[in-house]
Amino acid sequence: MSVPKPRNTDKLVETIGAVADSESSSDAILSLARRVAQVGAEMGLPHVAASADIGSPEPMRGPDGKPFAGRLFTWVDPDLRYWEDRGFALRSVFVHAARAIAEPFWFDGARMATWRPSSALAAINADGSTVSLGVAGAITAPAYLPGGVIGAVVWATSDPAVDVGAIFAERAAELHALSLRFMASYAEARGEVASPVRLTRREIQCLKWAAAGKTDGEVAEIVAISLPTVRFHVTNAARKLGVISRSQAVHRAATLGYIGSASCRSPLQKRDPEGQ
Repeated sequence: MSVPKPRNTDKLVETIGAVADSESSSDAILSLARRVAQVGAEMGLPHVAASADIGSPEPMRGPDGKPFAGRLFTWVDPDLRYWEDRGFALRSVFVHAARAIAEPFWFDGARMATWRPSSALAAINADGSTVSLGVAGAITAPAYLPGGVIGAVVWATSDPAVDVGAIFAERAAELHALSLRFMASYAEARGEVASPVRLTRREIQCLKWAAAGKTDGEVAEIVAISLPTVRFHVTNAARKLGVISRSQAVHRAATLGYIGSASCRSPLQKRDPEGQ
């Protein structure tokens, strides 16, 4: 399978501009949902599945409270009411791949690829889990949102004659932007986007060492501050993050990008050399 390169993004401004800024949030979300369906029909990928949070079985709903799925969005198999199946996300290869890659990717009925070589997609292709379930081709656009939430839109077809790779090369950037705006707008309208949190340098430092598995006493020794001071900073960070425990504070700080995977050094180093 060749990996197509994106050729142009001329439709990007048109797609984003299709939703007027003056619309109410509910109207804007409905307009975006309609645009998602319209784009699919234009591309020859008329079947759409969308999730605002692939970790939740809750379907995306319109202003009337009814799911978009089954009405505005139809699927390849009309009898597959995936939005009512709480185990569907665990079986869907598109959802599985969206957990591993933040970029849009395409499926040709047998394998998945994106606009660059991807070891994550290669591993999924190799494990034999890419069962088509009647899908001859599809493009998936994940939307990674603040706080660790992952949304996604899948455009699909049952027609094997559709050149999904060529469509991807032409419109992947547009689809990525559309999915991200749709998901971000939906999350904000539902009050699921928290106000930005500012942690201090010392709070971050203590949480980073806590994430590395250090006790409060060990953090105190490493950072060269007192044990009560460490606990003060961790507790203060937890309060700001809206959680109640040390482990919750570490997790929440990690999902917000405060704690990097390589941020902590050896416990023999008494201070973080980067001062973070």
